[in-house]
Amino acid sequence: MLTIGYCTLEARVVDITTLDVDAIVNAANTSLLGGGGVDGAIHRAAGRELLRECETLGGCATGDAKITRGYRLPAKHVIHAVGPVWHGGARGEAELLASCYRRSLELAQQTRLKRMAFPAISCGVYRYPPDDAVHIAVDTVIDTLPHARDIERVIFACFDDAMFHRYQAVLSARSARSMRRDQAPPSKPA
Repeated sequence: MLTIGYCTLEARVVDITTLDVDAIVNAANTSLLGGGGVDGAIHRAAGRELLRECETLGGCATGDAKITRGYRLPAKHVIHAVGPVWHGGARGEAELLASCYRRSLELAQQTRLKRMAFPAISCGVYRYPPDDAVHIAVDTVIDTLPHARDIERVIFACFDDAMFHRYQAVLSARSARSMRRDQAPPSKPA
């Protein structure tokens, strides 16, 4: 767990479709019409109404996000973020992945949401290296929080223990770095 300003970041091994938060983020494809993995699970749990709303959105570009209602989910909203397919890292994948997290937080802020949960975007069938993806996720969320001041809690919903431990390691490292910076003695004037 890590606290940045008024926001707490935490990782949990949990089914994202069960979380009672203001929004869950869907690792969507460009059609927004459902698919496998977390995308399919969210569509199944939310019901056909989610698909009907997504059909009106005209898809979504990679690196961008769109928001819908949550329908039968405990979450009030679903933010559909389209992550990149991993092609070796030379096609702008890191920036596109970071953009998913940034755009999701921007939409949450515009909608005045306070609590949200992210899956490990692009780490399933899109084959993004999980260690790199976790660093990008945590760093981008932390860097974006000053522009999303309404956000009070971010949950990184992990699909297994291995992903949870990756997030815990990065969150712990960022927490330790933050504590060292806060405890540093004041510098002497020149």
